[in-house]
Amino acid sequence: MPLNAFQNTFAGNPLDRASDRRTDVAWLAEMQASPESLAMVLWNGKPLCEAAPGGGVQIAYVPATMSDELAGGAERLLFMGLWKETAVFAVDIEGGVDPAEGPLRGLGAFEDLRAVAMRLTPAEAAMAATAKSMFEWRRRHRHCAACGEPSLPVDGGWKRQCPACKAEHFPRTDPVVIMLPYIGDRCMLGRQAAWPKGMFSALAGFLEPGETIEEACARELMEEAGLKATTVTYHSTQPWPYPSSLMIGLLAEVENDEAAPDQTELSEVRWFTRAQARDLLAGKIEDASAPGPLAIAHQLIKAWAEGE
Repeated sequence: MPLNAFQNTFAGNPLDRASDRRTDVAWLAEMQASPESLAMVLWNGKPLCEAAPGGGVQIAYVPATMSDELAGGAERLLFMGLWKETAVFAVDIEGGVDPAEGPLRGLGAFEDLRAVAMRLTPAEAAMAATAKSMFEWRRRHRHCAACGEPSLPVDGGWKRQCPACKAEHFPRTDPVVIMLPYIGDRCMLGRQAAWPKGMFSALAGFLEPGETIEEACARELMEEAGLKATTVTYHSTQPWPYPSSLMIGLLAEVENDEAAPDQTELSEVRWFTRAQARDLLAGKIEDASAPGPLAIAHQLIKAWAEGE
């Protein structure tokens, strides 16, 4: 059950992460060898999917007994957790040759997670995002940050340990504030020059050390658009596996509408009434578009436009 009424795509992983069992090497080996255990497979960040009964797609699980051969060792293996009594693992495969044309022929096809997320169940989208984010962290942190020596995965893949200096390294999540500024009956959206023509979205930026969420929101609004925040309200969060961020969704009331894009992060800004924001989400504005429902930015605009 979700902890609050609103849940973004990639949130709501239903697995019991069983973090208290991750250090039990014998138990993990037993679970991996069990014919009841399952594994999801990712190739270059794309989950293996298959057709779902009644239409749509679903994760194509393989027996966990295949995971050792597919992973080729602990570096590309992750204990995801328990679905009731069933252990679920994830395997990471890299390279240019599609495994669906080789050892996994006939079991499904690898799909881009961003493209397929809205067709998966929310639970499976969240599980796939968790695996993708973890494997991205591993790829980027294979060496000890303290001494530079290669580190090794431990605790079911949820920690890395340096055999040289014994330093321990844990998965990182980069917090990002993403906010919709508004004043009265209008909200402001911005666009970057590199985005698709006419695409407008909420403003966003990384939370810096020593900042509160509210302070980061205010700083980013001032830096990017010259707006002074007066009130910051929390909406929701979204795990974002590109590569490993947590998007913190906010609604920010601002002092005035005298916005000026900084021409570095933003090339253009535009104000929308609630009715215009609803039309924007519905694709009814000819020269402007909004992010799709996958993105928390879409949900922020929708919540404000509907007065939620």
